[in-house]
Amino acid sequence: MNRKPIAAAVLLIAALSVVAAQTTGVHPISGRRFAAVMDASGASWLDRSERDLEEAPDDALDIIGVKKGATVADIGAGSGYMTVKLSKRVGANGVVYATDIQPGMIELLDKRVKSARLVNVRTILGAVDDPKLPPASIDMALMVDVYHELSQPQIMLRRIQEALKPSGRLILLEYRKEDPSIPIRPEHKMSVAEAKLELEAEGFKLSRVDDGLPRQHVLIFTKR
Repeated sequence: MNRKPIAAAVLLIAALSVVAAQTTGVHPISGRRFAAVMDASGASWLDRSERDLEEAPDDALDIIGVKKGATVADIGAGSGYMTVKLSKRVGANGVVYATDIQPGMIELLDKRVKSARLVNVRTILGAVDDPKLPPASIDMALMVDVYHELSQPQIMLRRIQEALKPSGRLILLEYRKEDPSIPIRPEHKMSVAEAKLELEAEGFKLSRVDDGLPRQHVLIFTKR
């Protein structure tokens, strides 16, 4: 009996199952439903005055430990709220790649970068499955309330793997699904278990979880 056609058919069915799951907005491994992407019309929410109190972004960056001279990526940078903070942290000898998939957000980013005279920031129009980062170029990739919105998370994670240096880290900030009192829609939250399951399947290792922020997990992943 020739088993090669059977094996090929099994692989094809598995691949089609993954595509079908992602098309319907459900992660094929965890079963988590993908959240809708916030478009540029919602940028004012990203820059709301309450955000410092609700998310403590400077504390988050202290926890993460952003080094001077580092090359980092702000993936799903939106209007640039975190990009500005990262720019200051890495300093004049560092680089921040600020990527987003929406031209409207890139326009807002470019305006912010120009207004703040951030000479160490490079804006990039990415794709849903590719942040368009140079290979082996970054020390850290940061996604702040972004990962749960990815429609092609598995492929995106592979591209991020390629962009990270061997010692590079991927950090997710995600609203804690384990806490029902946090006033965010469930699909815009993630649990530690979900993040670990999904990212470790793509070659990352969950090396640290910090829940010192008011509402978000800080999930620090390294390359295996």
